[in-house]
Amino acid sequence: MQLVVLCLFASAIFPSVNRAQVPVFKIAPDDSSIKFFVKASVPLEGQFEKWDAALTFTSPDVSTGILEIKIQADTVNTGNGVKDGKLKSEKFFNVKEYPVISFLSKKIVQTGPDTFEVQGDFTVRGVSKPETLALTVFATGTGAGEINGTMAFDRRNYGMNAGIPFMKIADRIEVTVNLKAQRISGLPVAPKSQAAGTMVQESRDTVVGSH
Repeated sequence: MQLVVLCLFASAIFPSVNRAQVPVFKIAPDDSSIKFFVKASVPLEGQFEKWDAALTFTSPDVSTGILEIKIQADTVNTGNGVKDGKLKSEKFFNVKEYPVISFLSKKIVQTGPDTFEVQGDFTVRGVSKPETLALTVFATGTGAGEINGTMAFDRRNYGMNAGIPFMKIADRIEVTVNLKAQRISGLPVAPKSQAAGTMVQESRDTVVGSH
């Protein structure tokens, strides 16, 4: 899949943005995934089976984007019932008291032609901490796009200090997201051109994606 990046002078092309011009994206969980990995003496990795994600904008400027992800913690799936039970327990996700794991972005910073840092609040077990999701965006030029992202956090910061019997596990947890997005209305999102330091329109039908 070829990387496509929109570059345009947003202020010149979009002197005023009405509601119909605001980019609107739809993210389909069936075509996407949220996974995790923890370095351990016995492999500890899996995914969450149920979650919702929304990507919204107030204008075609990529910096106005807001990414929100809500994960149903009790849908954690490592492929092993014993491990799943430990992760759902009070010592880890504590899914009975805190059923939702969430991420709400506060700021999107473009770091390269197709890379972004999404800074936001990550909440686990009722504890919220600032974390950064590093994203790489792929686009097809058809209004559809793909976002691959990685975020690493220290589980101890969220009260997950326990271990798992007969396993040695690291404190660092890596979360990876793969989101497939479709722009269903509005103008394409306009990231900055890193090479020229300006923004130029490449295609009104190309999306700097999301899902």
